[in-house]
Amino acid sequence: MGEPEPEQIRLKCVRKEGFFTVPPEHRLGRCRSVKEFEKLNRIGEGTYGIVYRARDTHTDEIVALKKVRMDKEKDGVPISSLREITLLLRLRHPNIVELKEVVVGNHLESIFLVMGYCEQDLASLLENMPTPFSEAQVKCIVLQVLRGLQYLHRNFIIHRDLKVSNLLMTDKGCVKTADFGLARAYGIPVKPMTPKVVTLWYRAPELLLGTTTQTTSIDMWAVGCILAELLAHKPLLPGTSEIHQVDLIVQLLGTPSENIWPGFSQLPLASQYSLRKQPYNNLKHKFPWLSEAGLRLMNLLFMYDPKKRATAGDCLESSYFKEKPLPCEPELMPTFPHHRNKRATLATSLGTESQSRRCRP
Repeated sequence: MGEPEPEQIRLKCVRKEGFFTVPPEHRLGRCRSVKEFEKLNRIGEGTYGIVYRARDTHTDEIVALKKVRMDKEKDGVPISSLREITLLLRLRHPNIVELKEVVVGNHLESIFLVMGYCEQDLASLLENMPTPFSEAQVKCIVLQVLRGLQYLHRNFIIHRDLKVSNLLMTDKGCVKTADFGLARAYGIPVKPMTPKVVTLWYRAPELLLGTTTQTTSIDMWAVGCILAELLAHKPLLPGTSEIHQVDLIVQLLGTPSENIWPGFSQLPLASQYSLRKQPYNNLKHKFPWLSEAGLRLMNLLFMYDPKKRATAGDCLESSYFKEKPLPCEPELMPTFPHHRNKRATLATSLGTESQSRRCRP
């Protein structure tokens, strides 16, 4: 509390001149042409753009080339893409994907983001791995996610769409959080934001119940879902609708009440749900083999009351990461075939591209 609101960086696209105008400390200069990059294959497609693996013909560096979607825009760059660009220009951390530059195509509305390339995304790995991650490997991954999140949150940024498909990994075991299309800078006091964020399976209960004030705690709930998914080798709360998602949460954690979640009954949608009476927390039954420290961490991430939910800093100090099996070092993580490239190449040749259920909004 009491820390200053983060400086708002404004990005204006001066399309006639072919470059982006940004503050001097974040200046990109004149944009290069996308023709200077050789597209190798398509590796993904999200709400806000198509992503290619590409080669910079000047340096031979392999990069990720994200084409900004302009389908619904009649005037200028989509606000989601402007937000992603302005945020990524501010961020430099080993566990956050790097925006290298912005390049342009033949037309004014053709804009690409040049990102650091990561060989894997965790969703593809989880679908294709012959054997699951070990607990030491899971700890290695989650620690890196937490370090990146701690950096984001200290810089007053909420990601708002953490999920396994937005976690990338290099062949050297470095995990990076990606896709900042829904991310927001926030200040004190917290201003209202739309609750329709975060992919359903990773969405915190306060969002499902219609809160308009969002804090970093929504990212931490998603971290709990990711940790559980990596440990169980399957999604923890795979709801098919918002009502089903709420019911799955209640089945797992028990029925929320004013006692454990002050203000719960005043949430906009609380009266619209008929919650089942379930008095038990079933995390221990879901993970009977998990240590006491591991269960304690998971319970802190799944606190109903957002104010009591663990922060990234709290999690990094958890004894779970200091007990055996100890987290393996990133460079000792196993390497895997590049499934994204194979899958994307096959999908392109067939004229289709399957979407993982983990990626659904």
